[in-house]
Amino acid sequence: MTPAYLVTHSGGFHADELFSSVILTRLFPEARLVRSRAPEWITPGPDRIIYDVGGSYDAEAGIFDHHQRGAPLREDGQPYSSFGLVWKQYGRAYLASFDLPEADIEAIHASFDAGFVLPIDLADNGASSLTGPLAGMALPTLLETLKPVFDNTDPEAETRSFEAALAIARSFAEARIAMSAAKLRAESVVQQAIAEAGESRILELPMGMPFRPAVVKAGADHLLFVVHPRQQDWCLTGIRRNADGFELRADLPAAWAGLTDAALEAASGVSGASFCHNGRFIAAARSREAALAMAEIAVREALAATA
Repeated sequence: MTPAYLVTHSGGFHADELFSSVILTRLFPEARLVRSRAPEWITPGPDRIIYDVGGSYDAEAGIFDHHQRGAPLREDGQPYSSFGLVWKQYGRAYLASFDLPEADIEAIHASFDAGFVLPIDLADNGASSLTGPLAGMALPTLLETLKPVFDNTDPEAETRSFEAALAIARSFAEARIAMSAAKLRAESVVQQAIAEAGESRILELPMGMPFRPAVVKAGADHLLFVVHPRQQDWCLTGIRRNADGFELRADLPAAWAGLTDAALEAASGVSGASFCHNGRFIAAARSREAALAMAEIAVREALAATA
């Protein structure tokens, strides 16, 4: 079906129908997006896709609501929002529209569903919420701040606000997809570098790239530090123990913390050492040789501390 209309509800908007609109407007760019609760619009028909409104879920009929009794649940019992239902039906076609490698589609689909779609599904259904000072910085909350204020009487304000929020939502979705695809491209490069490193505690990469997922997947628990070139210098960084948190497998030497240039050269004994973060998770050097020399020292100190 090639719809002539994409129909969602009018009134205040939320992240789920915004991101549903991101998917559908890319796949059906010629369709007119209609925001209405009028019965004549939210009744299924062969010329439309209806989402987040209508009181029914029937993918074959092109209606994707989740507010009704008996609304669909994921296999693990967690609720869908309209975004999750639309993603389930159209997500793979959406990904294919970016000319991603066909072999990567399923992995990116699953990753985006778990890390992006599901949190919005849960938040929209009140099944999950952030607390504390960062609660107001969650993406669904930030998108809702774009709604018109209560006393804005301009009849076009709501439409303009929705369109502005839609553009921002599109940027986030496309950036997340690009990041997921890049991680898969990086994985093969990192896997090759791990093989070349052998038993070395130092992983050398040809450029900065996501490396931890490939290190974990390869079971390369012996690796402690990563070295790679940057635009004007070389970077030395630690490897986090867990995906969440900042604890490293090994810290850079305490004597280097917060030092730069001549002071760092003196503390490390490495000519060309140029920077070490006070947190001891990243350092820089002016050359590959200097970065590798710093890495060797950091490895020796880390091993000595655990001996």
